[in-house]
Amino acid sequence: MREILLDTETTGLSPAQGHRIVEIGCIELVHKKPTGNTFHQYINPQRDIPAKSTEITGLTEAFLKPFPFFGQIVDKFLDFIGDDMLVIHNAPFDMSFLNAELEWAKKPILHKTRATDTLVMARKKFPGSPASLDALCKRFNIDLSKRDKHGALPDAELLYHVYIELLGGRQRTLAFELESAIETAEAHQSVVNFPKRAFTVSKEEEDLHKDFIATLQNAAWNTK
Repeated sequence: MREILLDTETTGLSPAQGHRIVEIGCIELVHKKPTGNTFHQYINPQRDIPAKSTEITGLTEAFLKPFPFFGQIVDKFLDFIGDDMLVIHNAPFDMSFLNAELEWAKKPILHKTRATDTLVMARKKFPGSPASLDALCKRFNIDLSKRDKHGALPDAELLYHVYIELLGGRQRTLAFELESAIETAEAHQSVVNFPKRAFTVSKEEEDLHKDFIATLQNAAWNTK
């Protein structure tokens, strides 16, 4: 089973207000384990970068200017995610930006059923508790010391650890590993069919067996 952990960074809170994606980070999972295959891209949003956005992401207009527009990397992005499920924290936010960008690039949009929302999972598991990515990392003792600013790929990496914890933690990953190992073993095992053998019992052997059974108390053979 292939899934894609996905995170975006943007210039603001709503594409309806003209805000754009400035960074996409994706991590490929197969059977809930990272494969090492990732997609990471900075994007020139073709607009100014508000100071608030730079404060959160560290990305500036000057830094992003040399990078391609979304329309120039859209096919590469779509090829990477394929038709597989997307795992996103606060999926409506990222999906709204992705679909706006896809519409502007004249590409089919992503249906909301494509996304597993870890924010929804967290609110169901811990009702009434803070459910931001930072809050969940603190709850699960996931190291945040290397995270100075928000970044799409580092946040996707944090999302992986949160996702696994929300599914049941390390024990669940061990179960997936065991299941995979069993499937591999079954796929490679060989079946040997031994020929049938007919055994003839002599009269002497039959008498010895009857004498032995007679010494047993409540033997099943004596009930026949």
